[in-house]
Amino acid sequence: MNKHFVAINYIQCNADFRERFEQLFATRAHAIDTMPGFINMHVLRPEKDGEAYLIVSYWETEQAFKDWTKSEAFATGHRRGFEELAKAKAEGRPAPMSSDFKIYQIISE
Repeated sequence: MNKHFVAINYIQCNADFRERFEQLFATRAHAIDTMPGFINMHVLRPEKDGEAYLIVSYWETEQAFKDWTKSEAFATGHRRGFEELAKAKAEGRPAPMSSDFKIYQIISE
Protein backbone atom coordinates (compact mmCIF):
# COMPACT_ATOMS: atom_id res chain seq x y z
CA MET A 1 0.00 0.00 0.00
CA ASN A 2 1.60 3.28 -1.09
CA LYS A 3 1.53 6.21 1.28
CA HIS A 4 1.03 9.34 -0.78
CA PHE A 5 0.36 12.06 1.74
CA VAL A 6 1.49 12.71 5.30
CA ALA A 7 0.18 15.16 7.89
CA ILE A 8 2.35 15.80 10.93
CA ASN A 9 0.96 17.53 13.98
CA TYR A 10 3.69 18.94 16.21
CA ILE A 11 2.30 19.05 19.76
CA GLN A 12 4.08 21.05 22.45
CA CYS A 13 2.99 20.07 25.96
CA ASN A 14 3.67 21.77 29.24
CA ALA A 15 5.80 19.46 31.40
CA ASP A 16 2.93 18.89 33.82
CA PHE A 17 0.58 17.90 30.96
CA ARG A 18 2.74 15.29 29.22
CA GLU A 19 1.34 12.35 31.19
CA ARG A 20 -2.25 13.48 30.55
CA PHE A 21 -1.51 13.98 26.85
CA GLU A 22 -0.18 10.43 26.56
CA GLN A 23 -3.22 9.14 28.45
CA LEU A 24 -5.52 10.90 25.98
CA PHE A 25 -3.84 9.06 23.10
CA ALA A 26 -3.73 5.73 24.93
CA THR A 27 -7.51 5.94 25.34
CA ARG A 28 -8.31 7.64 22.05
CA ALA A 29 -11.67 7.29 20.32
CA HIS A 30 -10.14 5.75 17.14
CA ALA A 31 -12.45 8.03 15.15
CA ILE A 32 -9.80 8.53 12.47
CA ASP A 33 -9.44 4.80 11.83
CA THR A 34 -12.60 4.51 9.72
CA MET A 35 -12.14 7.68 7.66
CA PRO A 36 -12.00 7.16 3.89
CA GLY A 37 -8.42 7.50 2.68
CA PHE A 38 -6.83 7.01 6.12
CA ILE A 39 -3.91 4.57 6.07
CA ASN A 40 -2.11 4.69 9.41
CA MET A 41 -0.98 6.89 12.28
CA HIS A 42 2.01 7.02 14.63
CA VAL A 43 2.29 9.01 17.86
CA LEU A 44 5.92 9.75 18.65
CA ARG A 45 7.20 10.80 22.08
CA PRO A 46 10.15 13.21 22.05
CA GLU A 47 13.41 11.98 23.49
CA LYS A 48 14.13 15.28 25.23
CA ASP A 49 11.92 17.36 27.50
CA GLY A 50 10.62 20.48 25.80
CA GLU A 51 10.55 18.96 22.33
CA ALA A 52 7.30 18.34 20.45
CA TYR A 53 5.35 15.12 20.22
CA LEU A 54 4.73 14.15 16.61
CA ILE A 55 1.41 12.79 15.42
CA VAL A 56 2.13 11.38 11.96
CA SER A 57 -0.85 10.34 9.88
CA TYR A 58 -0.70 8.75 6.44
CA TRP A 59 -3.41 9.34 3.85
CA GLU A 60 -4.19 8.24 0.31
CA THR A 61 -4.73 11.86 -0.74
CA GLU A 62 -4.52 15.37 0.65
CA GLN A 63 -8.27 15.70 0.11
CA ALA A 64 -8.92 12.69 2.35
CA PHE A 65 -6.95 14.43 5.09
CA LYS A 66 -8.82 17.70 4.58
CA ASP A 67 -12.14 15.85 4.70
CA TRP A 68 -11.08 14.35 8.05
CA THR A 69 -10.30 17.77 9.52
CA LYS A 70 -13.81 18.98 8.62
CA SER A 71 -15.64 15.86 9.81
CA GLU A 72 -17.71 15.03 12.86
CA ALA A 73 -15.23 12.21 13.47
CA PHE A 74 -12.46 14.82 13.81
CA ALA A 75 -14.50 16.70 16.42
CA THR A 76 -15.18 13.43 18.25
CA GLY A 77 -11.54 12.38 18.13
CA HIS A 78 -10.31 15.71 19.50
CA ARG A 79 -13.13 16.50 21.93
CA ARG A 80 -11.25 15.66 25.14
CA GLY A 81 -8.20 17.65 24.08
CA PHE A 82 -10.39 20.63 23.18
CA GLU A 83 -12.07 20.31 26.60
CA GLU A 84 -8.66 20.45 28.32
CA LEU A 85 -7.86 23.67 26.45
CA ALA A 86 -11.25 25.22 27.28
CA LYS A 87 -10.87 24.29 30.97
CA ALA A 88 -7.46 25.95 31.19
CA LYS A 89 -8.80 29.09 29.50
CA ALA A 90 -11.83 29.22 31.82
CA GLU A 91 -9.51 28.96 34.82
CA GLY A 92 -7.26 31.72 33.48
CA ARG A 93 -4.34 29.36 32.95
CA PRO A 94 -2.19 29.10 29.83
CA ALA A 95 -3.04 26.33 27.39
CA PRO A 96 -1.43 23.04 28.49
CA MET A 97 -0.53 22.20 24.88
CA SER A 98 -0.30 23.74 21.44
CA SER A 99 -0.51 22.29 17.96
CA ASP A 100 1.19 23.05 14.65
CA PHE A 101 0.11 21.02 11.59
CA LYS A 102 2.43 20.59 8.63
CA ILE A 103 1.64 18.59 5.51
CA TYR A 104 3.98 16.71 3.21
CA GLN A 105 3.97 14.81 -0.05
CA ILE A 106 6.00 11.59 0.05
CA ILE A 107 8.58 11.64 -2.73
CA SER A 108 10.50 8.48 -1.81
CA GLU A 109 9.91 5.35 0.26
